[in-house]
Amino acid sequence: MAKIPTNGASPTGIIDLKTALELFSLAGGLNSAMDLDFLLQKLGSAAEQLLDAEASAIMLTTEDGKRLFFKTAGGDKGGAVKALTLPIGEGIAGSVAKTRQPEVVNDAQSDPRFAVQFDKASGFVTRSVLAVPMEFRGELIGVVEVLNKRQGGFKEEHVALLSTLASFASAAVANTRTISDQKNFFSHILELLCLAAETAKPGMEGHCMRSAKLACALGRALGVDDFEYRMLYYAGLLHDVGYVAFNSPETLADMGVLKAGEELHPVLSAKLLDGIKMIEGAIPMVLHHHERFDGQGYPDKLKAEKIPLGARILHLVECVEELRMVGLRGYDLHAKAVQEAKAGSGTSFDPRVVEAFIPLVKVQTTAW
Repeated sequence: MAKIPTNGASPTGIIDLKTALELFSLAGGLNSAMDLDFLLQKLGSAAEQLLDAEASAIMLTTEDGKRLFFKTAGGDKGGAVKALTLPIGEGIAGSVAKTRQPEVVNDAQSDPRFAVQFDKASGFVTRSVLAVPMEFRGELIGVVEVLNKRQGGFKEEHVALLSTLASFASAAVANTRTISDQKNFFSHILELLCLAAETAKPGMEGHCMRSAKLACALGRALGVDDFEYRMLYYAGLLHDVGYVAFNSPETLADMGVLKAGEELHPVLSAKLLDGIKMIEGAIPMVLHHHERFDGQGYPDKLKAEKIPLGARILHLVECVEELRMVGLRGYDLHAKAVQEAKAGSGTSFDPRVVEAFIPLVKVQTTAW
């Protein structure tokens, strides 16, 4: 009976059980690891272990698709090459990127494609290379390579194992880029929505961002958790977006409204935001930010703790912003805001929010 090797592949190229379990573990990490650098370092280390190699590198394509740069470089001196790039088509890795075919080179120094400048920069002596392309849905992402097999040379059966790791790396990079693009898109949409809300009513310039900053400062002072803090930020930005519907009869008709009054804007804001899963925790804050602590607010006359904490915070924030809109600035604004907050504590405002607000005004005198 043939002895099962410990280098990650059987003589027939079939991955052994131990290796398969490690690969499953890495695959699971794709769903939980938010730090791309950490995950790719982990994949590189796994490649070194499973293929019995001295070093590894994950190279990604530049935005113009013409060069490769080192995203990770394992081994003792891997950091020395991170500032270097390689044109696609040059060197062994560049050749793999161009042809999108794996390469096994067990005498790297005699290969005419070998890019000696990387050894000179790092002091590492490359003897053997196994390199495979990283692709995702037909797009070249980069190249994964392992260097210097400790015993013997790299063989064709090792290609499948490194290709599996490369597919994990490709998915991680592609997912990270997609998330980054979505965040970029979302942030720009938020800016557009804020701009639309601020132009719908006189005196609103800068209102959305100031509201978000003050609401978050109060939330932090009150010890809200990270999720509620994030939702409070979104609610601060978007709580008045309903004003954009005031001048649109078609939008009002779609919402079943004949005529919009001031007291309807929280409802319109919540309806416009309904269905956006990323901010669904902010919508109750938006809907109820004009409720009063004594139950005399709108739209639902909620009272005390039945009002979401974020809405109670925004209600006080709105008071500060209304004072700004009538022309108060600097010390006058802060002094009047404290006076109004104290006067409304227990009636209009949650006493806990007022208690957090007063020392905050003294510390953050330039925040709003």
